[in-house]
Amino acid sequence: MMSKDAAHMSESIALPPARLAIGITGHRDSNAAFFANRAELERDFATVFAAADAVTNRQSDAVGTTRLHSLLALGADMIAVEQALERNWDVVSPLPFGLDLNIAINADPLTTDDATALLEGRACADKRTEATAAHMRHIAARLRLFELAEQDAEITRMFIEMQGCPHESRAAQHYYTVVAERVAAAGRVMIEQSDLLVAVWDGVTPGAIGGTRHTISAALKLGLPVIWVDAAHPGKVAVLSAPEELFALEATTKLALADIEALFEQTLNPPASDQNERAIRFHTEQWHRHSYRRFHAYRRVEALFGGSGLRGKFGGLVQKYETPAAIAGGSGAKMLAVATALPGGEAGFADKIKVDVLERFAWADGLSTYLSDAYRGGMTTNFLLSALAIIVGVAYLPLASVDAKWPFALMEFILLTTILAITTIGRRRNWHGRWFETRRVAEYFRHAPIMLLLGVARSTGRWPRGADTEWPEYYAREVLREIGLPSVKISQAYLRAALEHLLGNHATRQRIYHEGKAQRLTKVHHGLDRTSERLFTLAVLSVASYLTLLGLGALGIVPARWAHDLSKTFTFLGVILPALGGAFAGIRYFGDFERFAAISEVTAEKLQEIETRIATLLNVSEGELRYAQVADLTHAVDDVVVSEIENWQSVFGGKQIAVPV
Repeated sequence: MMSKDAAHMSESIALPPARLAIGITGHRDSNAAFFANRAELERDFATVFAAADAVTNRQSDAVGTTRLHSLLALGADMIAVEQALERNWDVVSPLPFGLDLNIAINADPLTTDDATALLEGRACADKRTEATAAHMRHIAARLRLFELAEQDAEITRMFIEMQGCPHESRAAQHYYTVVAERVAAAGRVMIEQSDLLVAVWDGVTPGAIGGTRHTISAALKLGLPVIWVDAAHPGKVAVLSAPEELFALEATTKLALADIEALFEQTLNPPASDQNERAIRFHTEQWHRHSYRRFHAYRRVEALFGGSGLRGKFGGLVQKYETPAAIAGGSGAKMLAVATALPGGEAGFADKIKVDVLERFAWADGLSTYLSDAYRGGMTTNFLLSALAIIVGVAYLPLASVDAKWPFALMEFILLTTILAITTIGRRRNWHGRWFETRRVAEYFRHAPIMLLLGVARSTGRWPRGADTEWPEYYAREVLREIGLPSVKISQAYLRAALEHLLGNHATRQRIYHEGKAQRLTKVHHGLDRTSERLFTLAVLSVASYLTLLGLGALGIVPARWAHDLSKTFTFLGVILPALGGAFAGIRYFGDFERFAAISEVTAEKLQEIETRIATLLNVSEGELRYAQVADLTHAVDDVVVSEIENWQSVFGGKQIAVPV
């Protein structure tokens, strides 16, 4: 009997609700078109946001609260945030700086004293500046903030210097370059966390790095659709889908309200109609505590040809699967401890990761491992049974007369029907497809905790696509989207701890795993090759021996009856040896051990390169770590994982369980 917690997924782990996640970028009041048309553009915002509400309100299934991501800049950003709060949306702000520095920069103080006051959270003398800052603090208090503050000390010094000598060109150029890079980094976070971007742009202003046009271009390159609100022509709302469209704006078509709603509807409910049904089935799958010997044929082949020593080749293969309830105290304990201890991290965020990610990972990993054994073990068993059926079918030749053949024929019939039964059951239960799907889910969740803690995500347009279904990608994305950004002030200490103890350790563990896997599978491949070749060689020798004996008998060198008396034995050997050789060759072809070894070898090499980059970054001077650098390395690990999944699927994608022919 399975324990209660292992039979079904914990009731606390519900299906992730679908949710709209919208990013916002746009001009400030300093843009002439935006300033002149501000009132009309506010109405355009209201129209777009009302369309989003209309779509979510008419959904038959429960949906999560619409989420807006904003960098909390003055102008279009602030308009969007205020309207979103009025609609009771969830508003999250990835800030380019710590909150106080972000307010100080946006409030644009006129004196050094006012700048210092803002940085220290005090009231400043200029009433306009103070009103702006007070309003921003009031709004920020209602938001969840993800503050990229690891460079604040340096930027604060530059900001103060700029107040004292605003016309010094070299200092100004350096300051604005650093600020633009920070804004671009926060913009990347916003894009990755959103399903689409609403952009208020006049269509002509080129803008700097981190500016409106740059953010639009970055979103389009990452596959995010952009709802363009034309700041120069209020009432014109269009959709941009590719970077090239930025150079052909005259070809864009003004959207009607129904068109905007249709875009939100498609975002909330992707075209694949079976998303929810497949996800529900995933949640209600029967979960097994351990593997079963009847499905161990494939892993026994790996052990025999790739294992080391007697224990490795013939030892027990039963695996106990880590339950969702046990993972927090087991394989996930070290990671959770590091996550909890991150300097300045959000209290309770590690608990969200434990429930929503690690427990789902354990569930998916256990299901996938079981289905992998069933599918690959079933197919390997088919190859072996087919050879055994041939052997049993001709075994009567040296062992019995033709009249006593029926037991051998009966056993052959049983073996052949067993092959058909395994094939039929495997197809009906979709072992192959379910294995693919659950393994994809597990791999997406394997390193997701690191990405979540660093505010890094795979953008909506960059998720891989399955050949038959996309529900694993949709499911994983919605789970991670539900958790969203942590409420944290990223510091040098936070970055260093995450880089070394989370990302670095993960890359090392995965590299060691893939190196070992590549070596093991290479041994399996060569071992199966040698075994097949030897069996075929023995078959040739058997036939050659019979022909030699027949020739010698004809020449009178040996008694002629020898060949006659041994003919059935030689026939038996001439049949069973190629049959066994063919079975092992079929297993080698089916398992594709060589290509899997190559995939793991390449994956290990990529991870080794990332480890080197991490080590280099950890050696930088104190205070010199940059969020963008750590985020890039996190993306690099994610890209390696996704590439490995895609390569693995390309190998096994067409190998459905079948009769071995």
